[in-house]
Amino acid sequence: MSAPGSGPVVDFHGHLAVPAAADLVAGAPGLAAELAAEQRAHSPASLAVNRAQLERLRPRLTDVSARLADLDAMGVDVQVVGPMPMHHHWTDRTTAARLARTVDEAVAAHCALAPKRLYGLGTVPLQHPDLAVAALEHAVTDLGLYGVSVSTSVAGRELADPAHDPVWAAAEDLGAVVFVHPWGCSLGERLATHYLGNTVGQPVETTVALSRLIFTGVLDRFPRLKLVAAHGGGYLPTYIGRSDHAWRVREDARGCAEPPSAYLRRMWFDALVYTPRALRHLVEEVGADRVVLGTDHPFDMGVDDPLARLDAAGLAPADRAAVAGGNALDLLLKGRTR
Repeated sequence: MSAPGSGPVVDFHGHLAVPAAADLVAGAPGLAAELAAEQRAHSPASLAVNRAQLERLRPRLTDVSARLADLDAMGVDVQVVGPMPMHHHWTDRTTAARLARTVDEAVAAHCALAPKRLYGLGTVPLQHPDLAVAALEHAVTDLGLYGVSVSTSVAGRELADPAHDPVWAAAEDLGAVVFVHPWGCSLGERLATHYLGNTVGQPVETTVALSRLIFTGVLDRFPRLKLVAAHGGGYLPTYIGRSDHAWRVREDARGCAEPPSAYLRRMWFDALVYTPRALRHLVEEVGADRVVLGTDHPFDMGVDDPLARLDAAGLAPADRAAVAGGNALDLLLKGRTR
């Protein structure tokens, strides 16, 4: 836990399973198609491991006592809890609205059991932007959630599509966080071996989504958007120099007002990059004030020693304190209008 005189340790990346939401779409043709696409992106061996993991982790994904015990063991004071990605972008308006409300109310109820330690993020049906705006307002204004988690694309439509502008505008007005967390990989069968669909594919999905938000000018139009990227932002911070080069030398790449690297200072990134060297590099590229802890609790691609990994990076004391929790609290609390 936090040392005496220091601020709380905040994990920005925890997950909650919502069985009632799964029940809403059980047996639907759209779900069958979604699962088939997931199966094409993973080998039979990986699918078997995933199924066994979900069964094993079910108590830690649903029970608040188990969650708090895990946080104590990790030395975490506060966790930002979002739903397991279950966007189901194929759902019609009626089902989508019910699904979002069910998920968001479940997250709020879970966090209400430990309100000083659990801060909730909900979901919105981005495939229906007007419903997404209403769901966001309900989540933040009525349920007290701090924002929403979104995937990197919406049934083939990019996050940067102008159709989503009303949602980003509402998020700005509410001071709500938008946590970009990939679910699935559009590269499909090319990565369907040895779990590459996750280990390589998910960082690629995040990199593409963030790059499109930058290059198409979305972050110019919505400069107050609190955008947080899971898994260190994928590969974007590592190779941002190539994006800057393209922006300088090619007119067709210049859809944003500033070099792409400037927009790294308009986002936040979780620290789930695994090695001390990678974390130091992330801080160097985006700034120590733009990094928050992230564990991906309780999944096997997450970590259960976030403070040890942070300390191993050897950051300056002020930077270490900011990443450990100060940045997250500023991001969650400042500018919040509800």
